[in-house]
Amino acid sequence: MNRRERGFLLLTSHLGDPERKVLTVAQLRALALRMRDMEMPPEDRDLTQSDLLRLGCDRELSKRILSLLEQEDLLDGYLARAEKQNCVPITRVSDHYPPILRQRLGLDSPGCLWARGDVEILSTPAISLVGCRELSEPNREFAEAVGYQAAEQGLTLVSGNARGADRAAQEACLKAGGRVVSVVADGLNRIPARNMLYLSEDGFDEEFSAQRALSRNRCIHALGRMVFVAQCDLQKGGTWSGTVRNLRFGWSPVACFRDGSEAAEQLEQMGAYQIDLPDLRDFADLQTPDCFL
Repeated sequence: MNRRERGFLLLTSHLGDPERKVLTVAQLRALALRMRDMEMPPEDRDLTQSDLLRLGCDRELSKRILSLLEQEDLLDGYLARAEKQNCVPITRVSDHYPPILRQRLGLDSPGCLWARGDVEILSTPAISLVGCRELSEPNREFAEAVGYQAAEQGLTLVSGNARGADRAAQEACLKAGGRVVSVVADGLNRIPARNMLYLSEDGFDEEFSAQRALSRNRCIHALGRMVFVAQCDLQKGGTWSGTVRNLRFGWSPVACFRDGSEAAEQLEQMGAYQIDLPDLRDFADLQTPDCFL
């Protein structure tokens, strides 16, 4: 792991300490923008407070950044514990970091993703599936069909491992011999090992929180060449907020199951389109061909 990767970890990961005040996504974005536009010291020299003040950081933020970067022993201990759990960090400057996240989310992409499983899966083309935890039977059938067809058509399925639509699609994909990436809001060390890739922001051992669940939705949406919505509650819940945010920023095309719901109708008005089960037989027919290149 090089110095830049270690720097990203020191600035963005709690390293097992929930009280460790890491940089927010907004602060990391602002710092990256400032560093992009100014000449930085050589890599063999550590940042100083003068460097950070010159970048436009105030004294309080400069002191916090330097304090975070000095905690090398804490980082080494955390990396050793992660290795025992078969978890590895993938920073925004690491080779395995998904280019599609950088392209779509830019400097709002996670500073670091923690992975458990085969990280090579991140280099394969993928589609994403989101949906409610409580599903009607037709919507469950749709979620399972998305997972099955992902496997059949040689695409990786990205979802969130939540009860309901996520797990229905994931199980169908795995049963058909497909690949699954699951972006979770829980600790990777608390998830039973399976033949799939798990990703998590913040750390490999972070506790579940509603905020983490909402935050990871942008990664689920951005990782897929398309996003399929199995079922959605109108104007509430993570499926709704994540899909609306995707449509607002144009991360990826969104296809909703035509279930007659007002939620699907409103998402269509925002730019999504509605599809039926037979439309899943060839994902490439659902969007422009370059979506799957």
